[in-house]
Amino acid sequence: MIPKKNILRAFKKSIKQPGYAFQNISHRLKSGFSYHFENGKSFWPETISIFLTYRCNLKCKMCGQWGEAGVFKQYSTSVLNQQLSLDEIKQLIDDVKFFKPNITLFGGEPLIYPDFVEVIKIIKSAGLRCNLITNGILLASYAEELINARIDEIIFSLDGSEEVHDGIRGIKGAYKKALEGFETIHNIKSKFNLKKPLININSTIFENNYDTLIDTIESSKIFFPDNLTFHHLLFLNTQTVNNFQKQFVTKFQSNPKDWQGFANETIPNIKPEIIIEQIKKIKRIKKNFDISFYPNFDHDEILEWYKKFTFKSHSYKNRCMSLWMTSYIFPDGSVRPYHSMNHELGNIKANKFTKIWNNDKYKTLRKYIIKKKSFNICSKGCTEFFRY
Repeated sequence: MIPKKNILRAFKKSIKQPGYAFQNISHRLKSGFSYHFENGKSFWPETISIFLTYRCNLKCKMCGQWGEAGVFKQYSTSVLNQQLSLDEIKQLIDDVKFFKPNITLFGGEPLIYPDFVEVIKIIKSAGLRCNLITNGILLASYAEELINARIDEIIFSLDGSEEVHDGIRGIKGAYKKALEGFETIHNIKSKFNLKKPLININSTIFENNYDTLIDTIESSKIFFPDNLTFHHLLFLNTQTVNNFQKQFVTKFQSNPKDWQGFANETIPNIKPEIIIEQIKKIKRIKKNFDISFYPNFDHDEILEWYKKFTFKSHSYKNRCMSLWMTSYIFPDGSVRPYHSMNHELGNIKANKFTKIWNNDKYKTLRKYIIKKKSFNICSKGCTEFFRY
């Protein structure tokens, strides 16, 4: 299902990727039917995200993994060194390829995984679409290999001008290293008249850059993007997260601590009125790539989003469908329902994904969501809540 407010964004993407768009619509219609009529059972997911590693070569300030409140910093060395083997990944892809999910490679920083090129080749050999989410630091070293492996899309996080980007990323030279990689990719694409990989830039609105969003557009141009998406900052009240964990332990006998990566004692120092004014100006700018804001809030919603810990949209349906649409597989093999919920629903080291997807634990969680619509941390703590 596509929220009405996201239709224009989806349409623009479909023009560049018609086959991908048709496949997604088909998946979402079937999953939407499951949500309403299958009592916790679901059609196969549209997307499977594989976390190749927990490790990262940056400490971005707003990151729920390695940022100022990042939970991965508390992980032991043995946990951080966990990763799936190539054989385990190939078994997974062989298991799921018949329903043609999109595969997203994630982390940490996925380019740290030593055999990531081979992973892409396995996915593409199975006839599946493959995305890569990266901070771009290592991109220049692997640009040609990525193109030869036929990666479909590279999703890159950019925070603004060089000074702003390096400041948020926590390392001087991060901007230039990423730029070198994208220039190399652009040159190869131009030389051989290639359309892929598509380059999509994500920019998280944060305290350090919320008043310079127009500068981010200027900075983006030299990375040769197909799309630029500004993401509203995820942040939760610490007490809200603590209450959620207690309730979840009682209901599901599991403690999803990773939500603590978005927990805050105070509201971020962001003036939403400035964001609104910049959005108005951005809409008037002529550009040769698509620009969108996610979630696609109206002005009243933006004001509420940044001035309160609690939020309820009046333009979206405020219900979670992610459990029917996507799934996450972590370096230990655990299958999880959300990016930041370390609640294991199964493990591909013990069972096939196709056996896990509609097992009793998954269906119990889905039934709860059908009844409750969402958890109290969903609207301000999950990137998927407003996607479906």
